[in-house]
Amino acid sequence: MMKKLLFSGLLILPFSLFAQNSAQRVEVGKRADAITGKVINWRRDFHEHPELGNQEKRTAGIIAKHLQDLGIEVKTGVAKTGVVGILKGGKPGPVVALRADMDALPVTERVALPFASKVKTTYNDQEVGVMHACGHDSHVAILMGVAEVLSGMKKDLAGTVKFIFQPAEEGAPVGEEGGAELMIKEGVLQNPKVDVIFGLHINSQTPVGQLTYRPGGTMAAVNDMKITITGKQAHGAYPWSSVDPVVVAAQIVNNLQTIVSRNLNITENPGVVTIGSIHGGVRSNIIPEKVEMLGTVRNFTAADEAMFIERIKTIATKTAEAAGAKAEVLLPYSAHYPVTFNDVALTEKMLPSLQNTAGAINVKLKPPVTGAEDFSFYQEKVPGLFFFLGGMPRGGDPLKAPSHHTPDFFIDESSFNLGVKALCNLTLDYMSMKK
Repeated sequence: MMKKLLFSGLLILPFSLFAQNSAQRVEVGKRADAITGKVINWRRDFHEHPELGNQEKRTAGIIAKHLQDLGIEVKTGVAKTGVVGILKGGKPGPVVALRADMDALPVTERVALPFASKVKTTYNDQEVGVMHACGHDSHVAILMGVAEVLSGMKKDLAGTVKFIFQPAEEGAPVGEEGGAELMIKEGVLQNPKVDVIFGLHINSQTPVGQLTYRPGGTMAAVNDMKITITGKQAHGAYPWSSVDPVVVAAQIVNNLQTIVSRNLNITENPGVVTIGSIHGGVRSNIIPEKVEMLGTVRNFTAADEAMFIERIKTIATKTAEAAGAKAEVLLPYSAHYPVTFNDVALTEKMLPSLQNTAGAINVKLKPPVTGAEDFSFYQEKVPGLFFFLGGMPRGGDPLKAPSHHTPDFFIDESSFNLGVKALCNLTLDYMSMKK
């Protein structure tokens, strides 16, 4: 039976498990080091020219040309702007998919970089900036680097690599389909059929040089919701003539918080109920007829998700009913992502690959993340491993480092080299295991 070692709380499997890949690992290192400058330049170009979901035409064009120049079979226009590259190795073996997301966010950049975004657009009828404020520009550049490294080792590949450059991870525009769900619908996991999928996400609050992971539920399932409360309009001076939906909305917001504090077993999994938007009324002395609330729900198991949905609907409708009002709950309203669930057996098998790439001391178990990722849709279809790449400058304070989705988001580009090596080695090690 294979011996397992424990080092600083980490499970370490013997290096001999992947000893057959030592020469390939050295080759990956040399090739990745040689193209580090190119990866950084690609990222800077994408950062300066960001594009929102389902609009990534320029980005897709650069990716497609790069893959074609490498001799990789390319499909474009997948799920609107997605690009898929297929690299067939010189030896038979499994199909390994690697995914990067391409879209930016409606955020106005504040970081003083020579390649800072100056792009403007209209989003939800408002003029806003466009910024890669979540690191997707880094993901694209890293995967382009992986494609260059692995295509140069094509004759030694024991299988096929499918490079998935995906649009609209942050969500498609209102009224459109997009993202991983649409890519799957259009057959991205077929022809050839994918056996396993790997993906990474850079993190601005994890130090450069570190990789973090979690088996099982890693990122939360997300549902958005819309609650419409209908009461009776009246003059603000005569509230007894009304059924006040503003007061009911306030009561619902407070009552919803009891789901986490009283219904969820927080010793097992976390959960979140957030109301992020409340709209009602047009004037200080008019009690309106309606109030609309928008919110988000986060869970880590299907059972918790079902419980949250049932409790939210019950609390909203019964709270309104008690006040003589009516509440309509749409949940999910427009978006739903499943739990980003790392296949437990796959994670254990591939952990030595990450440890041998970054050094065991630099691969750390991560607590659950209440953010969501549509990589989860791929993991519903095939075993997948999604991990995190440190992008905070060494010596930085995670509590002070600007978080994702903010105007001050910043990534240390020296992290990209490790990202390229990690995805390459996962691919080669998985293929070696399947010989």
